[in-house]
Formats: sequence, structure tokens, C-alpha cells
Amino acid sequence: MGELSYHNQAALVIGAGISGFAAAKYLAAAGARVMLSDAKEEADAEKDASAQKHIEELRAQGISCVFGAQREELLDGIDLVVLSPAVPERIPLVQAAYACGIRVTTEVELAGETARAPICAVTGTNGKTTTTTLLGELLRAHFPAVGVGGNIGVPLIDVAQEIPADGAIAAEISSYQMEATAHFHAHIAAELNVTPDHILRHGSMEVYQAMKEKLFAAQTAEDFLVLNDDDPHTRGMANRAKGRVCFFSRRRELEEGACVRADGMIILRWDGTEHVLIPAKELGIRGGHNVENALAAAAMAFFAGVTPAEMRPVLRSFKGVEHRIEFVRTLNGVSYYNDSKATNTDSAIKALEAFDGHIILIAGGDDKLTDLTEFMALVCARCDELILVGDAAERFAAAALDAGISAAQIHRAGYHMETAVRTAHALAAEGQTVLLSPACASFDMYGGYEERGQDFKRIVNEL
Repeated sequence: MGELSYHNQAALVIGAGISGFAAAKYLAAAGARVMLSDAKEEADAEKDASAQKHIEELRAQGISCVFGAQREELLDGIDLVVLSPAVPERIPLVQAAYACGIRVTTEVELAGETARAPICAVTGTNGKTTTTTLLGELLRAHFPAVGVGGNIGVPLIDVAQEIPADGAIAAEISSYQMEATAHFHAHIAAELNVTPDHILRHGSMEVYQAMKEKLFAAQTAEDFLVLNDDDPHTRGMANRAKGRVCFFSRRRELEEGACVRADGMIILRWDGTEHVLIPAKELGIRGGHNVENALAAAAMAFFAGVTPAEMRPVLRSFKGVEHRIEFVRTLNGVSYYNDSKATNTDSAIKALEAFDGHIILIAGGDDKLTDLTEFMALVCARCDELILVGDAAERFAAAALDAGISAAQIHRAGYHMETAVRTAHALAAEGQTVLLSPACASFDMYGGYEERGQDFKRIVNEL
């Protein structure tokens, strides 16, 4: 669409995170009078050195930064409210904006409005980051300029402004980012899976799925929607699709779509032609869930114009993303893997399924209170030892005992990753695998899963 003008409009950006900072800078450059508001006190916000630097930059651009209580007076004279992903629509200030007839939107929607290159957007409960990163690499094999952004650590608005019309954009989109969007348009969209997560934010599984479906709500008949045929939640989305639907499956061979052929070959069947990629066993990323991620990314890249010949070397060489079943080192015949990004049980289940067993699992953290039955059944089947940390430890221990794991196999490490890793190291014998796959958020011990994974890797590398 290209850059839009917000000349003489007054915009309120809510949330002092990377998306909020990026939106504020973009709007100011587009001619708006901008205020940024965050419920935190300024001293708390500036404890983060990066945030402090952004705040100083905003003020240098003439952007007002207001911290603390968010009263309705902040809306006086405001034409546009932009929400950061961490800010839910239900807060009183946002509800007041709606009541006043003020447009409420998101940084992602601003990015969609200003983007010149087509957007290929990925969502799903699990696998978003791996799929988006792989998609970016596949697109780079064909396009002169490619940007990767969204829920992946780079604001989508920054990418949208940078990439020209003859390039392509790979976007990771979370349910939080879709909450206040109305017309975000992805030329190619993918729904990887939908399992219970973020229910505390959205209130119900139904609302959570509805947020996911917003990703393709603005598509037209000229667009493409890639859906997981193996997940009933995503398979049913085809009934509400406006674009052309392409299914992918690792469990069955499809007459049309991306799948694994009976001989183990990854293929894409479309419009009567079968395109052969590589054997699934030659993928650079391990695990059945990563076969799904590769199928989705390959289908999206195909619709964007990437040829099978361009895809093959990328699919073989791509080794995954940091903190997602990331190999750290082998010590005394024991392999150590960092899967800190597994912040829910479904993601941790996929990690456990990627190994043949004899796992020493480090799990626990900030408990999302999801059902543990399936997860603990797999822990019982695949893990030799279970080491628990954080707030979730006692609930996880009780569920493990119920699943048939013996008390002798359960070890508690309190709130100390070093204790957990050194306990695993002391227990491990040659041929076993030590896996950090917490099935929990990290906020009881760390600022985020990245910090948790980095700490795990540091300790492992110091053994």
C-alpha cells in the first residue's frame, strides 16, 4: 500500500514495548502528534536499558511519554489509539476509546496498511517462530529483499517500511496482535494448529480461535490460506476461508496440498502437478512437528513464487531457531538440548516426541494451569528422570505421580536452573539426553523464555 499520512492526527500508543515504540516512531514520522502511555511507573520502565534508550529517542522526536495511571483524560483530542500486543482490549482506557468512537488498532495493522511487499503471515499455538524463520529463508532464495518480523522480535511496522514492492515479508502473528485488528491483510496466511493457550487473556478457547481466524478474515479470492489438515480446529477453518485453501499433512497423503508421500518424500500437489522437494529425513530440523512446519513454510513459499529447486537446499540446511530443540553440546556421551520456547504442554509434547526416549527432562516454571494428563503420560513413557523448577513444581510432581512416574524419578530444584542442570548432569549416563522443555512460561524466574534458555546454555557450557 505504501506509507500513509497521519498529518494533523493525534495518536495515543498504549504500551511501552518494542511494538509500541516502533508504532510511535512511525506515526510521528507520518505526521501525527503522538503520545505514548504505559501503566508502569517511569522508573520501572527505565530499569530496562533498551526501553530507556527508546524513551529518550521518542522524547527527542517530540513524542510525549506518560507513565502511571491511565485515566480517560488521555483520550482528550485523540483520533487514533494503537495497542501494543501486551495490552488487552478489555482495559478501561481502551473500552473508553471504543465508547467515544475513536479508532483502535494495532502496530501490526499499521504495518499491513503501509507495506508495499506482499505479506506472508504465520500463526498457530506452536511452531510459529520456526515456520516463519524457515519461510524467510525460503523467500530469500527467490526475492531480492525479504523482511522477517512480527511476534519474532522485530516490529512488523519496521519491516513493512523497509521492504520494497518487489520483495516479500514473512510475519509471525500472535493472537495478542490480532485482538484489536479489523482489516489486516495477508496475501498468504498459514494456520499451523490451535491448542489451549492464552485462555487467561482471551477468556475461552472459542475466543482464542476467533483471534487466530482474524488472520485470514480480510483475504480475497486472489489470496491463499495454508491449513493443517491434521488439526481439527484448523481443518474446519476452510469453511470460513475466502482465499484458495491448501492443506498440509504429515500423517496422510493428500490428493492436493503439501504432504509426505508413502516413500517419505516431501511433495506439493497443486493444480494437477506434483512437485517433489526432499525426503523428510533430510530436513535440517528434527522432529515430526518440524515436518509440519516445513510443509507449511514450503507451501507458503510456493504460492509466493519460490521454485522447488530454490527450496531444496534451504530445507536441507536450515537448522532451526534458538531455544527450540536447540542442540547445546555433548558431554561424556550425553546430549543437552535447549527447548526453553516450549511454554505450554503441547509444545513440550512435540519436543519429547522428537527423541527416542531416555530423556532427563527439566520442566516447570510459571504455571499456565493447563491439563497435564497427556504430557505426563508421555513423560512417563519417554523420560528416565524428571527435574522440576519454579511455581509449577508441586502440581507437576503430583501429576507425574498420578501418571505412574515413581517418586524416586522426580527431583526438585527450587527456583535454581543451576541446581536443575547440575542434578541432570549428575544423573545422566552415556546415551541419555538432557532436555530443558519446561511446558511453562518463565516469568517466575526470568524475564522471558529467551533469558531462561540463555541461562540454561551458559550453565551447560560451564559443566
